[in-house]
Amino acid sequence: MMRFVIACVLALGLAPAMAQEKLSVVASFSIVGDLVQQIGGNRVNVTTIVGPDADAHGYQPKPSDAKAVAAARILFVNGLGFDNWMQRLQKSSGSKAQLVVVSTGIVPLKEQGKGHGHDHGSVDPHAWHDVANLKRYATNIRDALVAADPAGKADYDARLAVYETALTALDTEIKTAVAAIPADRRKIVTAHDAFGYFGRAYGIAFLAPQGVSTETQPSAQDIARIIRFIRETKAPAVFIETISDPRQMERIAQESGAKIGGKLYSDALSPPNGPAGTTIDMIRTNIRELNKALAAQS
Repeated sequence: MMRFVIACVLALGLAPAMAQEKLSVVASFSIVGDLVQQIGGNRVNVTTIVGPDADAHGYQPKPSDAKAVAAARILFVNGLGFDNWMQRLQKSSGSKAQLVVVSTGIVPLKEQGKGHGHDHGSVDPHAWHDVANLKRYATNIRDALVAADPAGKADYDARLAVYETALTALDTEIKTAVAAIPADRRKIVTAHDAFGYFGRAYGIAFLAPQGVSTETQPSAQDIARIIRFIRETKAPAVFIETISDPRQMERIAQESGAKIGGKLYSDALSPPNGPAGTTIDMIRTNIRELNKALAAQS
């Protein structure tokens, strides 16, 4: 009888600790890491390999990354050729974690530029810039978390519902902001071709000298093509991205006569205390910068 009582006491004492044990997951880069945290909440412990203000294109993993991957239950990647290094990292680390491609189910855009020579092939991986795609990302993340942690299903479902409501509000905000931009001014130049999904969804023309990857350098012909585009279409502004070298865009602005707009966040969030600390804040910051530069007629 005493042994039974002791066993019950120990079980009760361990129950809170067991209930608070979090699901260990790894995300390839900051945007995916934020999405996993939004859906996972307090039930997950998220390690993000490529953090804020860092370029995930062609990332070279460190030994500490392999340790985190080996200990994880789930690995979340964007897919579409963006973070293929994660699969190599999983193999080298000996990880048995489930690999979840959060862009599954999204029809990818084809790359607009040609001959950039990176490993995306002809697919544009930057699907997160379309809010409709973000809803698919969030659903895929919820499904993976529920499969690994069925006891948390109600929590994950509730957090997904809240996040989808926030994304719907963001979509409305973007459409309102774009409507304030005169139709003939809805064309801009960015450092690399990261905004194709945003442009398709919201009716803004983007052109970039660098293709969809930051691993390659634009040719002289690319730069000349951009300058001609700006002069011919009277594109009102060029935008510098936070992960790109600003010098080429400054040169393009100088030679074309276009003004430099604000900085855009393309492939990485800002630190948490910055203007783009979450994916929603990132997109909201970008549309405000675009609206500021393009809506004014002067």
